[in-house]
Amino acid sequence: MYYVADANGRITHSAEVPGATAALKHDFAITRHHVVFIEGTVTFDPTEHSGIPYGWNDEQPARIGVMPRGPRGAGLIRWFPIEPGSMLHAANAYEDARGRIVLEGPTVDREGFRLSWNWWVGAPGRGTEPNARSYNRRWVIDLAADSVAEQITDDLAIEFPTLNEEFLGSEHRYQYAISFPDQEGQGGYGIVKYDRTTGARDIHEAGDARLPSEAVFVPAAGATREDDGYLLTVVSDLKQDSSQLLVLDASGLDRIATVHLPRRVTAGIHGSWIPDSDLGGSDH
Repeated sequence: MYYVADANGRITHSAEVPGATAALKHDFAITRHHVVFIEGTVTFDPTEHSGIPYGWNDEQPARIGVMPRGPRGAGLIRWFPIEPGSMLHAANAYEDARGRIVLEGPTVDREGFRLSWNWWVGAPGRGTEPNARSYNRRWVIDLAADSVAEQITDDLAIEFPTLNEEFLGSEHRYQYAISFPDQEGQGGYGIVKYDRTTGARDIHEAGDARLPSEAVFVPAAGATREDDGYLLTVVSDLKQDSSQLLVLDASGLDRIATVHLPRRVTAGIHGSWIPDSDLGGSDH
């Protein structure tokens, strides 16, 4: 089901998406003119009793659904086959100068799904810390040619992609993510910044066994650049059983402040923010 809500939270439109399957759809993307769904090779599995009833299924075709925005869009959805895999979190999607849809987000293959699944369900032998086999992938969907080109854009294991949300649905230059040790234990936990124009990649290392959560971008007052702002992330110390809110300069990833929290916060959380001007004058 697809829903549209207005700024006050009222549902203004809903539609059943034709042809959709029970593939795991944890996230989706929007562009100025389209809604973009990802159906990967992970699908509902009623025989899975871990508490999360999904599993890898080679018989589940991986594909991208492109649906025009608007009240009649569901009936016009088009599905495009892609390589097997699964994506939990979309980084962004937009329409480029040629009218093609560009979509990005970290994906896992079969082994990557097994690694992450073992961690989340607490499987025996999973290790004391999570590692990953999730790599940023880019799809370019050409509606006119009825084709999809796809590629892995980086060899760093990442998850929880974010951006300056002023660019949600339009072309962005900077993209952020959280890095993990890979399946071989290489690399480490950190906050990553990608420059999609130059191809540069910068990492703020979080430290041993210090797992950051999703890094939320907060624009600076009077910002004039896309990366003029801050990144907020809650870092969970897996050895000290403690957490800190880390504030970074989004332009250079320098640490601005550390706020020590009174108790441990679960690692890997999503986050958001509101300016204090939206609190209605409250001091709390």
